[in-house]
Amino acid sequence: MSIYGGTQLASSFRSVRANTITIAEEIPEDQYGYRPVADVKSVGEQLAHIAVATGWQIELHTTRVGHVDYAMFGAHVARSASEEQGLNSKAAILEALRTGGERFATFLEGVDDALLEQQVTFPPQVQPSLRTRFEMLQAVKEHEMHHRAQLMVYERLLGIVPHLTRRRAAAAAAATPATAGAAR
Repeated sequence: MSIYGGTQLASSFRSVRANTITIAEEIPEDQYGYRPVADVKSVGEQLAHIAVATGWQIELHTTRVGHVDYAMFGAHVARSASEEQGLNSKAAILEALRTGGERFATFLEGVDDALLEQQVTFPPQVQPSLRTRFEMLQAVKEHEMHHRAQLMVYERLLGIVPHLTRRRAAAAAAATPATAGAAR
């Protein structure tokens, strides 16, 4: 029995995706075109990218691809860009985040240790050029958290205090009276 397998991957991914959806809900649709500087993705583009990113991983691991080369990755990037462009409203992005996220989490729940232990190779220029499927599937969550952190900066620039910051501040405020009373 694994200590951390598909069930745990699915649970942690659902938590990450729920936080991403909260950010997507809190940013007003009229700010989805906002980009802090010209050469970065807008709010909507970041969210669309996150929404589409999980699909390729399901495909790779369901079909048991054993080697990812540049042609395969290039085709994926082109297909993803097309899918992302099709998500051009807040409602469409939220729906894609919800359905795609749940599809990925459900996929993760179904993977077993034997699949997670399998190795996938990459061209020698990619380092490391050998990864386990576990590492690749865990990286999906890391990828989303990377882009979600960018979105939290966007929120600050738009004058929105991110929900995780508000939650932490509320917990600290709630703990302060108890701590102060105990010190007396």
